[in-house]
Amino acid sequence: MSVLIIMLPFALLISIGFVLAFIYAVKKGQFDDLDTPAYRVLLDDENIKSENDKSI
Repeated sequence: MSVLIIMLPFALLISIGFVLAFIYAVKKGQFDDLDTPAYRVLLDDENIKSENDKSI
């Protein structure tokens, strides 16, 4: 029973920390655009092609 006195506040502190970290990430715009980074890998990069064409 004495373990609950230690573990309950510790668990509450950890959970509050995770909630605060989530709120911070949302306010900083971490979750604004979830689709573009996934598609960016599939698209060709035009800047690299134009630089390669100039050197040839």
